[in-house]
Amino acid sequence: MHLDIEHKENTLLVRLGGELDLGVADELRLALDKLLHEKKAKHLILNLSRVTFIDSSGLGVILGRYKRLVQQGGQIILVGAQPPVKRILELSGLLQIMQDCPDETQALAKIV
Repeated sequence: MHLDIEHKENTLLVRLGGELDLGVADELRLALDKLLHEKKAKHLILNLSRVTFIDSSGLGVILGRYKRLVQQGGQIILVGAQPPVKRILELSGLLQIMQDCPDETQALAKIV
């Protein structure tokens, strides 16, 4: 797993790469929680364009951050998931509760 992080005002933009599975889920969860706390970010944009695989552990990490941010009045926007990953996001129901954008610019514009 690879992380590239950018902080813009109250939004954390995280570009993920590689496989989001059981092997990296705890590391990702801890990294995101730490970054959200340190940067005092209200919103999270996850760029998934370089994610090659996601399993239930990866979905759980995303869903956990979603629940936390929504309780604080924030949101998560998913960006650029490739077809196999997007299919898993659709089947899991995450795309019914989270916005999906084709690129980061559109995602940033949707932050309220």
